[in-house]
Amino acid sequence: LPPLPSLRSSLCCQCGVPIPPNPANMCVGCLRAQVDITEGIPKQGTLHFCKQCERYLQPPGTWIQCALESRELLALCLKKIKASLSKVRLIDAGFIWTEPHSKRLKLKLTVQKEVMSGAVLQQVFVVEYIVQSQMCEDCHRIEAKDFWKAVVQVRQKTLHKKTFYYLEQLILKHRLHQNTLRIKEIHDGLDFYYSSKQQAQKMVDFLQCTVPSRSKSSQRLISHDIHSNVYNYKSTFSVEIVPICKDNVVCLSPKLAQSLGNMSQICVCFRVTSTVHLIDPNTLQIAEVDASTYWRHPFNSLFHPKQLEEFIIMDISRVQEKKKAAGAGARSNKHTLAEAWVRKTSELNTDHQYFCCTHLGHILNPGDLVLGFDLANCNLNDEFANKMDPHNIPDVVLIKKTYDRTKRQRRRNWKLKELERDREGMDTDDERQYQDFLEDLEEDEAIRKNVNIYRNADIPVESDTDDDGPPRISLAEMLEDLHISQDATGEEGANMMT
Repeated sequence: LPPLPSLRSSLCCQCGVPIPPNPANMCVGCLRAQVDITEGIPKQGTLHFCKQCERYLQPPGTWIQCALESRELLALCLKKIKASLSKVRLIDAGFIWTEPHSKRLKLKLTVQKEVMSGAVLQQVFVVEYIVQSQMCEDCHRIEAKDFWKAVVQVRQKTLHKKTFYYLEQLILKHRLHQNTLRIKEIHDGLDFYYSSKQQAQKMVDFLQCTVPSRSKSSQRLISHDIHSNVYNYKSTFSVEIVPICKDNVVCLSPKLAQSLGNMSQICVCFRVTSTVHLIDPNTLQIAEVDASTYWRHPFNSLFHPKQLEEFIIMDISRVQEKKKAAGAGARSNKHTLAEAWVRKTSELNTDHQYFCCTHLGHILNPGDLVLGFDLANCNLNDEFANKMDPHNIPDVVLIKKTYDRTKRQRRRNWKLKELERDREGMDTDDERQYQDFLEDLEEDEAIRKNVNIYRNADIPVESDTDDDGPPRISLAEMLEDLHISQDATGEEGANMMT
């Protein structure tokens, strides 16, 4: 005979088993056989995963980074069945271990629901997700290389790439290259490809703030949906940089020279930032020409860098500061005016010497080698220079002091980073121009402030107190090159190596 029920128990209405009283008057086994609280909740689902960037699709169009069995991935899986879970109460959720390469994710859920006159039933079930591969839009654009919406074409009509090397470091420092789909290098500039017009416009605004330039834009219609009134354009931004580089000798128009403080028409460009910095080697008068002023009164360089000639200082004497003329502008405090007698190193067997005024009196001594331009024996093909009085044109314009390049490269214990770009063809002259840019960084502190310089651990550290050698960059101005590594799942902390 079955045991008699106690005073605090009742019989199940289905199977007659003594149970504690409950609103349904049924045992747990019969209640589960009658009611399934997981009905309507899908037991299978699909997750879309991009193999290229290792991100999961969060509908409708967001791709997020999630590690395996992470809280973010759990939330993504629950959002897939969020609507079905609204009728039950979610108590617990967690992952069941699956082999990482099985393309399967199993989720163990515990839910509760009130059934049959107030009885609360709790049930555990498993939801399986199949991970399907799907390339995200960003990776699709990168792989296609031609799937771009806007391009910024940066050009400079010069033979030297100093301005582009400087611009490259500015882009790296401000991380403007991260949104580019592709960077292509051609013989006279760079092309930056973007997935949206707004990103390209941001790049154009940055260029106009950092280098003297002007820009214009155009767009081409690719497709048009007449039913939804949707237009698909490809935009092109053309940025032209002022064709003046550092160490160029220029001839200003008389009107521009007068507006800059009655300075001489023959000037030297000693720096290019957001403006063109000019100095008069006869008076140390300096001026800045911005982009708008340049395009109103354009001028060109009188010589190419390859036309630089080497001179030797025979005698040099510092000159006391000359009296300012009426309406003269500011003078440089970092340069010293000097008068020098120089001779070409190619004419050492002759007695032919040249007299000139120079702004490099603070670093030049008798016997030093210096690069300059010979205006006395050249054929000037310039609109403004041909109209000048020959007595106002100097015989020689000295540009910069020269040092042993091999020694400078051997002692250079720092390095720069470069943009990843497609090159059409490497010119044999590019390496020499890049070395010139590195030397300019060592000689000009104002330019170094805008560039991230990293210490090269392969070169031993030497003393910075050597004043006889060429200019050097101190260790205080260098950054440590950090390489951040992370495992595929993203769980491990990043290891930093110097």
